[in-house]
Amino acid sequence: MVNPLQFLQEVRQEATKVTWPTRRETLITTGLVILMVILVSLFFLAVDQALRLMVHLILSLGH
Repeated sequence: MVNPLQFLQEVRQEATKVTWPTRRETLITTGLVILMVILVSLFFLAVDQALRLMVHLILSLGH
């Protein structure tokens, strides 16, 4: 079992090794994520509308 103080020291040492993204990298990544969400949303909207139209056409054939 490890001493809790030693554990916290090791955690602090490991935390100093973390490379944090710059503000610019964060903004670019955030922008790309938002863009991809919008594109995927539009894709699924188009697929949903196409499927709705096909189902409507198939169901209207019986009348």
